[in-house]
Amino acid sequence: MLTFVGEGYTSAFTDNYRNIAERLSDGEEIKLVSGPDDICAPLLGEEEPHCLKVSVIERDAVALADISTLLGEEIGIGAVLVPDASLLAKLRRNFAGGEIRHACLGCEWGELCSRIAATNFSGVLIKAA
Repeated sequence: MLTFVGEGYTSAFTDNYRNIAERLSDGEEIKLVSGPDDICAPLLGEEEPHCLKVSVIERDAVALADISTLLGEEIGIGAVLVPDASLLAKLRRNFAGGEIRHACLGCEWGELCSRIAATNFSGVLIKAA
């Protein structure tokens, strides 16, 4: 989410993610769910949906733990986050610094995300409302 610049697995995925990015940029809250979320929806029709892979589920759990630690509070399924300027700045600063990058290990998008973070998140589509 922090580094989404319009690239993704399929055109349906990126089109959907662009719509979500616009909603989040307009101030829509993020509700944490167990399993596939709105971002993953276009991939669910695949024979082996990427978002149902064990590695993805494990990365989601690691990312959640990193963010809980960063924010100093237990964040779990059902929690609601507001992607305002303060939260996005804090998350991006700590992402760029590596503090919340543990979930990135083994991710195919890791290099792209690193390049985006190195440019101070230039071109990202999720901006604070």
